[in-house]
Amino acid sequence: MTFKLWGRPTSARTEKVMLALAELNIEHDYILSSATMGPDGSVTKGGKAFGIVDTPEYLAMNPNGTVPTINDNGYVLWESNAIIQYLGMKYDPGLFYDNDIETYGSAARWLMWENNQLIPPMHELVMHLVRLPEDQRDTREAEKARQKLIKEFTIIEEQLGKTEYIAANRWTMGDIPLTIRCHRWHLFDIERPDMPNLRRYYSAVQKRPSFQSIADPAMHVEG
Repeated sequence: MTFKLWGRPTSARTEKVMLALAELNIEHDYILSSATMGPDGSVTKGGKAFGIVDTPEYLAMNPNGTVPTINDNGYVLWESNAIIQYLGMKYDPGLFYDNDIETYGSAARWLMWENNQLIPPMHELVMHLVRLPEDQRDTREAEKARQKLIKEFTIIEEQLGKTEYIAANRWTMGDIPLTIRCHRWHLFDIERPDMPNLRRYYSAVQKRPSFQSIADPAMHVEG
């Protein structure tokens, strides 16, 4: 049995797993799956979803009907942050957290922080800038999300003044979600304050070979 990933390229949560698999050089089957997006874009714009997530077979694996889900030679797991930690523990704890419990804790903290602090406003921003039909977009909601993100990226900026990467002076699994969010932040056609530490960090993560797995801008403007 091979490693399988169910997801969609424009899903940031799926991208986390894509980035983790690229860091670990794990070959896998990628099954396009989604209830909200398909090859022609969002269902909110009339696109047809990839599907699969509402089938009995998929719901037996992931009762939430969401992406991503993995099957690692018979072991099924959903929730992107859990998948990242599992992959690091199983395949390369040295790479993902220096095989050190304190580094693991610091990196895991940023996984949870991204989920709680960055995902909600970034979702609102992309909805009101790109994904919703123009007559349903609200510039006030977009601006509220932009201001919230500036506040959160300021926290990252300050942390990157203390450590070279987000959790340590070396790359860890904590940089997986931050790479994706930093990339999206720089792709949006919006006004952003200058953050030199974030700029330096973005340049560094872009140089990692794994970055190519999520580099396509089209994956982000619709996601």
